[in-house]
Amino acid sequence: MLPEKITLAIVDDHPIVVEGLKLLLLDKPHIDMVGSFHTGESFLKFLNGVIVDIVLLDITLPDKNGLDLCKEIKQKHPETNIIILSNHSERSIIMQALQHGASGYLLKNASANELMDCLNTAIRGQVALSEEVKGIMARPSTIMPQGFPTLTAREKEILPLIAEGLTTADIGHKLFISPLTIETHRRNLMQKFGAKNVAELIKLATLHGLT
Repeated sequence: MLPEKITLAIVDDHPIVVEGLKLLLLDKPHIDMVGSFHTGESFLKFLNGVIVDIVLLDITLPDKNGLDLCKEIKQKHPETNIIILSNHSERSIIMQALQHGASGYLLKNASANELMDCLNTAIRGQVALSEEVKGIMARPSTIMPQGFPTLTAREKEILPLIAEGLTTADIGHKLFISPLTIETHRRNLMQKFGAKNVAELIKLATLHGLT
């Protein structure tokens, strides 16, 4: 069940970025801005006393690497969704962020609408990527990720539909196959990716550029 209000924090040491985000989110009644932080350590201390649904996290911070901080936050506070907000557009960095537990990745040149879309997507437990990041992840990689699973043609059809949030019934109607067949493919996909649940399956598939 989705919360009536999304509690949100910002971790970024650029005042102009923080103030811009605050102004952007000021008139969003379902967003509860609980704080902004210039260092990773100050945010970790804050997290000990409150629940933050989403944090917008920069990679370059004065005291910590944002990717390492992302991993630390997820280890200590797994309920917090992390969206990386960065100027870094390298595929390897985006992949590392997702590997470290980020729920999404947004470049700082993204539009206000993209930001809101990503917030709403992340709170639903789905991978939230801006359009430019989706394009970066869709490009063929020159290096095949370690442990890259081999998928059947049908699995390649079903996986993007799962990522879109379609139900078993929806996928069945779209592909003209039975719900039992779809559930079998879903289980096989989770096994191949080593995923514990569908959310993890989607994240790992995104990491491999398959969604």
